[in-house]
Order: sequence, then C-alpha cells, then structure tokens
Amino acid sequence: YPESDICVFARSARERDFALELGASWAGDTEDQPPAPLQSIIDTTPAWRPVLAALGNLRPGGRLVINAIRKEGGDRDLLADLNYENQLWMEKEIKSVANVTARDIDRFLRVAAEIPVQPEVQTFALEEANAALRDL
Repeated sequence: YPESDICVFARSARERDFALELGASWAGDTEDQPPAPLQSIIDTTPAWRPVLAALGNLRPGGRLVINAIRKEGGDRDLLADLNYENQLWMEKEIKSVANVTARDIDRFLRVAAEIPVQPEVQTFALEEANAALRDL
C-alpha cells in the first residue's frame, strides 16, 4: 500500500492543490469521478452526499470506510436515491469505524516515516478555534 495511488476528493480547490503538493496522484471535487474506479475510499465528512458519490466511484469488491463521529441529518434524504446497480452491486462494502485507536496511530507513524509524510502545521489562538475548524 505505500506505493498505492492516492486520490483525494475535496470541495476546496486549495485543499485539492495541497493534496497534489503532498503527493496525491489525483485530486478532484467531491462530485468528480477519479481516473479509474477505486479499491477503497475513506469518508471523513459529516454529510451523506459524499457517501453516495463515493459508492459510485468504487470498483467491484471495493470498500467505503466511513470514519466520522456522526453524520448530519441535513441531506439524509439523499439516501433514498441510492442506486443499487451503480452504488452497491458487485460486492461493494460499506464499513463504519468509530474512531482511530492508538494502535492505528502507531501503524500510521511507521508507514509515514517510510514514505515520508511531511505535514503542514498552522497554529491558531484559542479565540480563533472556529476559524481553525473551518480550515480543516
């Protein structure tokens, strides 16, 4: 997996450019289609629309992992538009994970050291907490 192509979906052009700078092989909007169907997708958004788009971008046997503490209800009705043939057929999987564990972090840091991952850090004052959350 360290040699796997990384595709990033993000609403912001700035975030997509940043992903490419960090080494992603492709970056597009959340509604775009990647160059080829994907084996796995991790969804960290609070919304349901990206889940439906992600299912359409999985290859047969692919897995969508939802890693969100909760999903908002604002676009929940979109689930009624799920298209079985395009979004679930051919053994596609949906898996949810409650949170990241200390063991997950340990494994990630070992892989990150080999790649190497070079994070970009921006410091915010406590009074700017809302701005920091918006910038995620």
